[in-house]
Amino acid sequence: MRIAGVQMSAGPDVEKNIGRAAEMAEVAAEKGAVVIGFPELCLAAWFPREENPVHFALAREAAHGVFGPVVSSSLKRQTVIILPFFETAGGKYYNSAAVIDRGKVLGVYRKVHIPSIPLYREQFYFTPGDTQFPVFETSRGRIGVQICWDNLFPEGTRILALKGAEIVFAPTAASQERHGHWERAVSANAFANNLFVFRVNRVGHEDGISFYGRSFCADPWGELVSGLAGGREAVVLADISLADREAANETWGFLRQRRPQEYGDLLT
Repeated sequence: MRIAGVQMSAGPDVEKNIGRAAEMAEVAAEKGAVVIGFPELCLAAWFPREENPVHFALAREAAHGVFGPVVSSSLKRQTVIILPFFETAGGKYYNSAAVIDRGKVLGVYRKVHIPSIPLYREQFYFTPGDTQFPVFETSRGRIGVQICWDNLFPEGTRILALKGAEIVFAPTAASQERHGHWERAVSANAFANNLFVFRVNRVGHEDGISFYGRSFCADPWGELVSGLAGGREAVVLADISLADREAANETWGFLRQRRPQEYGDLLT
């Protein structure tokens, strides 16, 4: 099975960004990808760089019509698409990702861990996610999502693995040259949980902040199964076999050999 991560930049026009995402999804599908992931908050310019209430107008509800061109591409190409976006729901705002399967929005994952550091003033905008850690049963396998900072808290990926996730998409918006940290963290999550993790990063220069790309996919042994992408818009491809997840799990047995009764301190 071929899966893809789409490195793309975003401008101030949300509708234009949605159209661009649909175009890139078409390119990925033409290259044979059946599961396609996009970077964090890819439908808007990087507004969390500052605290400005005007940016709340960028938020959208998770409905088919909002993602129209992307949903149409998913239906036409019979693909699964993981599309991060700025979500509003019930009077709250979330850093979310919609999972679309063959033209149907299966649901959303909402980012749990929300940073507040220079250029990432996310706590001003986002409520911590209330979806917990869902695994989406798609036509192409069981898929989970961990958005950016979530990947640095390994509990989430472990929960997804215990729920049977085979692939975790990790949309990010990393802007500092710390790729080595991300490669180690993502690869370690993939190995410790014996599943695939596809890190998909933003690219582009936006008002003093630069996103460096370098997306990649790690396999259940923690090895890269895609070449490291560069710093420009690109479709990054990885050819995988879901059987590798079971093979790695059988070899290492991390999930079978857990001792939950000894982990009580994690709750305190």
